[in-house]
Amino acid sequence: MNETANGRGQWQSRMGFILASAGSAVGLGNLWRFPYITGENGGGLFVLIYLGCIALIGFPVMVAEIMVGRGTQRSNVEAYRTIAGQRTPWQGLGWLGVAVAFLILSFYSVVAGWALRYTLLAVTGQLSQRPAEEIGDLFGATYASVPLNLIWTGLFVALTVSVVWRGVQHGLERWSRLLMPALLVLLLILLGRAVTLDGFGEAFGFVFGIHADALSGAGVMEAMGHSFFTLSLGMGGVLTYGSYLKRDADIPALSGAIAGLDTLIALLACLVIFPVTFTYGLETTQGPGLLFASIPIAISQMPASTLLASVFFFLLVFAALTSSIALLEVTTAHFIDVNRWSRTKSALVSGLIVAALAIPCALTGATDLFGAGFAEMFGKNWFDTVADFVSNWTLPVGGMGIALFVAWKMPERLRQEQFTTGSRLAGFYASWLVVLRFVVPLAIIAVFLRAVGLF
Repeated sequence: MNETANGRGQWQSRMGFILASAGSAVGLGNLWRFPYITGENGGGLFVLIYLGCIALIGFPVMVAEIMVGRGTQRSNVEAYRTIAGQRTPWQGLGWLGVAVAFLILSFYSVVAGWALRYTLLAVTGQLSQRPAEEIGDLFGATYASVPLNLIWTGLFVALTVSVVWRGVQHGLERWSRLLMPALLVLLLILLGRAVTLDGFGEAFGFVFGIHADALSGAGVMEAMGHSFFTLSLGMGGVLTYGSYLKRDADIPALSGAIAGLDTLIALLACLVIFPVTFTYGLETTQGPGLLFASIPIAISQMPASTLLASVFFFLLVFAALTSSIALLEVTTAHFIDVNRWSRTKSALVSGLIVAALAIPCALTGATDLFGAGFAEMFGKNWFDTVADFVSNWTLPVGGMGIALFVAWKMPERLRQEQFTTGSRLAGFYASWLVVLRFVVPLAIIAVFLRAVGLF
């Protein structure tokens, strides 16, 4: 099916949907947050618990979110209205998804802009040729520069818009088919180098060994929370991508493939990041500082440092881009369905809104207004405030909402039809529904209470 006049279309293939949806889940967090929390919470035992949480929480919610999109063939707000009525309060979940997409892109685009700049420095050899202390200082200088932050953030937003405005088949699917395999290849190249490092054996044992003494109850909750957030659930991207699925698509099987690919990339990231951190004595809890300061310093000390640095930062850009196009598609599809705009106008307006919202985040390290001064008044700078608000408040609410809506509000006939149509896993419908109705809400409540410090 070709793109329609109003910008809607369908995925040409099952693989296109899997790669695009996995790309929406795979992001910068896979390359530093998952290795960090894995190391902090007991390595292999934490991974086993995380995989169990993917199966019991992430997978059921992903199936539910895709079902709403595929069943209505509409974006966030219109999907809830189609099922529950034009004046339904459930449409608030749709509006929340659109708002969350804008908020995430406002700070995500800044980090991705840093990755773009570092890619240019790496490819031209300017990164590996610097002394270690200059590489370390480079991130601080970038973080504190108004023009650098605005320019590179704007370039990344423009790059994202240029993909989304071309539509489902020629934009989202085509680029996902290119970026996701490229991301895997880049990870494997870096893994090949990581295997040769002195710290690889220690890193492998750390990630896959059973270290029960390092895992606490808080670590179990961490695994539960990350299994939910890593799949980009509760923000409308999965729902929107599901709305472009054909009617006979096997939703449970597709959900399993997406979750599996996202987990594979997270584990590969561990086997790339940890050997470097163990070999060079780096601290894994630095967040962006690990990606933009410590690891570049370590890479600069390796043979073929220019090539390795280029591969590493291309990897970051590709991971960021696959997530950002999914988020911008949420807002673009919203304007197409609700405002009846063309895809071009919808993508451009979405990009302009993101660029405007990104300005305070881009200036966090460069001005007291959004940085130190803001932190003195509210405890955190603007960038961290927005990021924490999204992660700790809006995503749990969105995930809980989609679970409750599908489990209790969606008509039984439509719900069962969406789960079983074309599915080899139709026999698991009753079990899935029990988990969605009772297990998932309790788990998300626990994650939410822990995130806000009440549990």
